[in-house]
Amino acid sequence: MPDMLARLYDLPSPAPYEARAAAAGVRVRRMDAWDRAPVLRFVREQFGENWASEAEMAFSGGHPITGFVAVREGEIAGFAVYEASRRGYFGPTGVRPDVRGCGAGAVLLFRCLESMREMGYAYAVIGGVGPAEFYAKVCGARVIEGSERGVYGDLADEARERAARRT
Repeated sequence: MPDMLARLYDLPSPAPYEARAAAAGVRVRRMDAWDRAPVLRFVREQFGENWASEAEMAFSGGHPITGFVAVREGEIAGFAVYEASRRGYFGPTGVRPDVRGCGAGAVLLFRCLESMREMGYAYAVIGGVGPAEFYAKVCGARVIEGSERGVYGDLADEARERAARRT
């Protein structure tokens, strides 16, 4: 899975996504200290231990916490973090399957990218991208040539080796 690069100084308007998410009853806000346990539980249950470990870093870097949470009807619907795996990196991020498609993921992405721009970054790396079309469409991100292995390469190699041993 390649890495992508997003130009933070030229982000499109998040307004259409914000309107769709609001219409679906989704509110996106910066994570607070008291969100730590429920967010990490959500990430672990929905997306696995590796993502939970990365998301935990968003709570470890000081203030403000480098992550956002999407909430619908009092329940966590999604999350996104930045500055977790590496400086200048966005992710991981994820939205519950029943909430996907309403703009929540895009709003989470924009909140993080806007925060990174406020920190002084001109670009953000989106590491180990699965849905490249989503990032290209929503924020104009482009695949970084030669990044197929990327920072998560060893992790992907280890997962393939474990899968091969099981068969």
